[in-house]
Amino acid sequence: MAEQRPSYRNSQYLLTAASLVIVIGGLKLAAPIILPVLMAMLVALVAMHPIRGLQRRGLPTWLALTLIMVGASLALLFVIGVVGASITKFTEQLPEYRVRLDSLIADGFRVLRDMGADVAPVTLSKSLDSGRIMNLVGDTATGVLALLSSVLLVLLIVIFILLEANGFSAKLRKAMGDRDADLGEWTRAADRVYQYLFIKSVISAGTGVLVSLLTWLGGVDFPLLWGMVAFMFNFVPNIGSIIAAVPAVLLALLLNGVVNAAIIGAGYFVINMVIGNAIEPKIMGEKLGLSTLVVFLSLVFWGWLWGPAGMLLSVPLTVIVKIVLEHSEQFRFVAILLGPSQTDDST
Repeated sequence: MAEQRPSYRNSQYLLTAASLVIVIGGLKLAAPIILPVLMAMLVALVAMHPIRGLQRRGLPTWLALTLIMVGASLALLFVIGVVGASITKFTEQLPEYRVRLDSLIADGFRVLRDMGADVAPVTLSKSLDSGRIMNLVGDTATGVLALLSSVLLVLLIVIFILLEANGFSAKLRKAMGDRDADLGEWTRAADRVYQYLFIKSVISAGTGVLVSLLTWLGGVDFPLLWGMVAFMFNFVPNIGSIIAAVPAVLLALLLNGVVNAAIIGAGYFVINMVIGNAIEPKIMGEKLGLSTLVVFLSLVFWGWLWGPAGMLLSVPLTVIVKIVLEHSEQFRFVAILLGPSQTDDST
């Protein structure tokens, strides 16, 4: 029997790996159904705290829920209206921007040839195809609007989740088979995710406002659109702020020249250095319990799995997975590996 145990363990590991592949494939195929539900759960988690605050002030549950959801819906409709109008105008002007980009690329070739560089126009023109570049920017802007539009469905799901929230603890205890089970650890885990989402939302909103002011003062078209893009992509760890800056800097280059584009790019750099590297780390601290490497790898994995929406949700989803693994004796070691590096006090 002792000789068969390693073989049994290997088979178990292979079965677990195969099951994991099947689950990942199912998650990828079911993205249109799963993503709105996951987003709704996270939004409900954030909305629960102000609702409870209103309840403590004496408001009934239905009134507190109504006030929060009406306020959120009005804010969302305003954002969709303003950003939607900007995206519509932006897509209408794409042909004009493409002409300017073609001229800019031609001038760049001319400068390189004057400097004596051996330039292959055909190869470079294929690499710097203005049509591909502007279509990519246009698709990104349209994708932002589509993501905002899907939030209407998310809000509807949020309402039903919040209506069921009061009885969820009793349901969870019943499912665990212990009516007196201590849910304190799960509550602290939910608070940890809430703190991340709330703080990140406030910081991202501040980033969006500063970017809107920067692009408006810099004479770049559609400053509200670039502010919203900066707000959304600030949720994407590590590379989100870089992705958000590219279209605005490119548009500044097309409209106002190299100097203006350099100023806009420098403005983005300063905003993200101050907020992303100074303010945010001090506020967030080690609340997430994830290593920097895991945060980046989670961005790659969830982005591959669910696209831009997965990138936006990568950190909270990884935190939730880590919390679940912490409560599993068999896979607790994985949760430890996902955590931040710890120095050995004995050394």
